[in-house]
Amino acid sequence: MTEHIEGGFETGTVVYDPRSDKVGEYQGKAGPHALLRPLGGGREWEARPELLRPATPTERLTASLRAANSRSLHGGPPTPVRDCAACADLAGLRDAARARHDGSAETDANVLLRRHQRRYHTAFLGLPEYTAAEYTAAEYEMSCTHCPAASGTRPGPAEIEEWQSGHARETGHTRYRRAFTEYAAPNRPER
Repeated sequence: MTEHIEGGFETGTVVYDPRSDKVGEYQGKAGPHALLRPLGGGREWEARPELLRPATPTERLTASLRAANSRSLHGGPPTPVRDCAACADLAGLRDAARARHDGSAETDANVLLRRHQRRYHTAFLGLPEYTAAEYTAAEYEMSCTHCPAASGTRPGPAEIEEWQSGHARETGHTRYRRAFTEYAAPNRPER
């Protein structure tokens, strides 16, 4: 069975959750569930404590590499913009989380800092400022709720209603689901 202490694993133990097929750090219990956090930080998830087991060295290594790769995709932690109080506050939250070895809170602070910078410092980041979106093509689709029949994608509502009428005459089915998809293309500024 599992090697755990009374009431769960010791906080910080790296465990494998077979239900989600993920490795995480045991954070404690929330009611009948165990709380796990991904290695390197991130959103916690609930697991059934009786299914957990200590992670194997291979599982630990794989999870650590995945976390390192995820961090490298973002080019490392964001740098605060000079003389911006919000950037300084968010960087301070990140540093405090790092000091207490709270990877999840550190990741959260980095995400908030990146969002803030994208919203308020696009010129600093070298990003173009986009204007209101121009809506391009629209697609309509209808499916029968009684059977797997569907109209496929059509360019307008008249075409799917024509399909619906024909299907209803052939089958007598009376309930349909209609979907409308619209695509937007943000306008990039001229440079």
